Amino acid sequence: MPEGPELHLASRFVNRMCDGVVFTGPVIKSEVSKSPDVAFTCDAYRIMATSRGKEVKLTLTPMKSDDNKQRVKGGQADQPMDIVFRFGMSGFFRFTTEDELPKHSHLRFFSNEKPCRVLSFVDARRFGSWQPNGTWQPDRGPCIMFEYKSFRENVMSNLSDRAFDRPICEALLNQKYFNGIGNYLRAEILFRLNIPPFVQARTVLEGLETEDLRESEKPVKGEIRDAKTLNTTVKKKVKVETADLLRLCHTVPLEVVNLGGKGYDPEKADYSAFEAWLQCYYVDGMKSIRDHNGRTMWFKGDPGPMAPKDAKSPKAKKRSKKSDDHDYTGKKKVAKGRSESKIKENVVKQETGTKKPKKEKDGFQKETGSRRRKSERDGKEVNTPQGKKKPTARSRKGSIAEGAAGQQRRSERVTRQSSK
Repeated sequence: MPEGPELHLASRFVNRMCDGVVFTGPVIKSEVSKSPDVAFTCDAYRIMATSRGKEVKLTLTPMKSDDNKQRVKGGQADQPMDIVFRFGMSGFFRFTTEDELPKHSHLRFFSNEKPCRVLSFVDARRFGSWQPNGTWQPDRGPCIMFEYKSFRENVMSNLSDRAFDRPICEALLNQKYFNGIGNYLRAEILFRLNIPPFVQARTVLEGLETEDLRESEKPVKGEIRDAKTLNTTVKKKVKVETADLLRLCHTVPLEVVNLGGKGYDPEKADYSAFEAWLQCYYVDGMKSIRDHNGRTMWFKGDPGPMAPKDAKSPKAKKRSKKSDDHDYTGKKKVAKGRSESKIKENVVKQETGTKKPKKEKDGFQKETGSRRRKSERDGKEVNTPQGKKKPTARSRKGSIAEGAAGQQRRSERVTRQSSK
C-alpha cells in the first residue's frame, strides 16, 4: 500500500511531467469506476499537485484569456478545481501517449498537443478514490513529513485519547495522529528504536517533549563550553535522539523520499535502492505476526505483552519463499534448482518403492478372481455387477456348505430309488 513518501513522490512526478503542458477538454472517468464524475471542462488549463500525508491534491487551473465571458456561457470552467486523491492499495499516476493508455486507467486528463498525451490515475484493485472540489480529510492529522511541529503537538496533546491504549504498532497506523505512516514505515521505525511492537503506545510516548529539543536548539555565537559540560550535553542529546519515536516518524519517511535511483516512475520502476534501504520489513531473519487488525507486523526479538494470544508467526518456508521472490541473483536460482531436483529424486524413489507391493497385490487379486470364476462355472453362475462389493470369505464358505448339502440330498434320492 502506498504510504506518505510514495504519495509525495507521486505529486513530484505529476509536477515534473506536467510542467509546461497545457491540458484541454473534459476530464474522462472510466465506466467501471464507482468514484464520482469530475464536472470540469476547459479549452486550456494546467495541472499542479501537492501532497499531505496519505492524500494527493491535483489543482486544475484554467488559463486566462480574453474571452472569459464566452467560456462561462459555453459551460467551461473559469475557476480552479481541486481533486483530492487517496491511493488505496495500488493507486498511482502515469503520463503516456493516448495510444498507450494503461489498462486500469480510471481518470484521464488529455493534453492539448499532437500526438495527445494523457495523465492517468491508475488503480488495478480499485480501492483508491478521488473527490472533486475536495479538501484534505478533516479527521486526518498533520503530515508527518511537512507539518512536523503540528504533528508532534497533535500527538502529545492527545495522549489521553483511547487510541493510545492500544499497542504502539497499531497506534502508528491511526491516521488521525500519524498521517502518512503505513505498514513498512512502522516496522522500520520501531526496529531502529528497538521498541517491541506490542507495548502500550502511551508508555512509549508519554516521556517525550511536546517540542523537539533538537529542532529548537540553536547554539549562541561565541559560547564556550568546557569539555565536561560538552560531553554531558552530547550524551543527553544522543539519549533523547535514540528514544524519540516522533522524530523518527518524521525523518525515516524523508529518507525514502531522498533515496537515490529513479524514484517514483511507474513506467520504469526500479526499487533496488528501496529494498537495500529496508532493515526490517520483509528482511530475512525478522519475525512477523498479525496484529489485532489483521495487518502483518515485522519485528525482531520479543513482540511485547500486548501481542495477540492466538497470533501465529508465518512458517519459515513461507517467509523464505517471499524473500526468494525479491531476489534475482543466480546463486539462489541454482540452489533452488538443485533442491527441486533432489525433491523430485526422493519422490521418484518413494513411488518406485511403493509400486512393487501394489503389483503383488494386483496379481493376488487376479489369481483369486480367476479361481472364483472357475468355481462359478462349475456350480451356479453368479452375476456381480460393477459397484457391488466382492464376496467375503464368510460368503464363500456358505456357498461351499450349500453345495455339499445339495450333493448329499441327491445321493439320498439315488439310494431310495435303488432300494425300491
